[in-house]
Amino acid sequence: MWSRASRIGVAPVFSDCRVLHVTAGRLIRAQRPKKKPELVEIPGLEPITYWDRMHFVPGLAEPKYPAWERDGEDPFRRRGPRYEEMPLYKERPCYTFHQRAKLLEGVKQALWLTKSKLIDGLPQQILSIAEDPAYRIVNQDERVKLAISHARFWSAPEIRPKRDRFCPALIQDLLHLCRIQQPQFPALGNRMLAENYRVSATWERESDIFRVCGLNGMLLSSKLPLPAIAGKKEILSTEQHTLPTFYPISPNIDLQLTHVYELYNSTGFQDGYPFPHAHTLYIIDSSVNATLFKPEPLRAKMIMFTFANALARAKILYGEEPKVLDNPITIQCIGTNGRLFQFLVFQLNTTDLLSNDGIKNLIWLDQDQLLYDYAKCLPVIKKKMVQVPAGLSGYSHETFSKFLALYLHGAV
Repeated sequence: MWSRASRIGVAPVFSDCRVLHVTAGRLIRAQRPKKKPELVEIPGLEPITYWDRMHFVPGLAEPKYPAWERDGEDPFRRRGPRYEEMPLYKERPCYTFHQRAKLLEGVKQALWLTKSKLIDGLPQQILSIAEDPAYRIVNQDERVKLAISHARFWSAPEIRPKRDRFCPALIQDLLHLCRIQQPQFPALGNRMLAENYRVSATWERESDIFRVCGLNGMLLSSKLPLPAIAGKKEILSTEQHTLPTFYPISPNIDLQLTHVYELYNSTGFQDGYPFPHAHTLYIIDSSVNATLFKPEPLRAKMIMFTFANALARAKILYGEEPKVLDNPITIQCIGTNGRLFQFLVFQLNTTDLLSNDGIKNLIWLDQDQLLYDYAKCLPVIKKKMVQVPAGLSGYSHETFSKFLALYLHGAV
């Protein structure tokens, strides 16, 4: 049935709703692609094909061609061995957390995996360093603002530099400001900053095997370990703590399941490395688009990799046997996307992670600390009103004070 739209030059609409095209005044009905008839196999009957004639013959069935095998080995189409045939294949699966993994339940899931208790805020030992004017850098606020301007405005020719460009530059500039305190605190000379190192740690949790491995960020290591934050009385009180639950979600969700793996623990450094003790881990979220970490998955990533560094060190010192550590291992972590900072202190009290009972590990977390509000090369104008001015605005000196306190911890 023709519609009124056909009289004004628009494609008419039919009752069967088929797509129509108008070309040079002619109406063309769109044809649906023809479907190939399904192959019918009758038991006991062999179809007559045109295989022997080597060309298509109407009325004869299409033959089934054998799989073509190349005489030589094609490097672009190389077929690897089956998983079951690999030497590292194991029937029991392993759940792996790597640098791109994002935990669905975030910090709750990370606390369960690492058997840890969460405490809001930084420890008093670090806050006292951050609040003491004696540990401040000369002209600290002006120097930090220059470091932010260098990373956001001067290090890249673009008007809006990408995060993977300005974020590492900002961390390097802030670390440089911390290093200039070495004449005042000589113990800072016993530090080393390492990049692109790989950590690996494995443990059993209930009935599953878990592993953390891969690149995780920059590691500031020291010749001497960090002192324990919590005393024995506070450590023993963690036995009464109940781990968070997120039932019916499985604790293994978002972790890579694999049957081909090797269980080993490594800090990423060879024996005899003069700076074996991990001090502070810097995780820089400089990714863009789909791989960008939101604050909650970033905090979970900080917990997992800080725990992996501590667990790998503990198993090298005390062996593979699960036990409560006489000397807990403390490692700090700072995560940032170039504007928002997350501060974390992890204390490994036990390597007995099989059950939920017993002593737990401790985590101090200070989250969502803004170093500055905006850093714009051009002002943001809406309705002829300047909403965000050009330049740096909303600088917070407390954030860098905590950054500096974590760096000075253990040397003052």
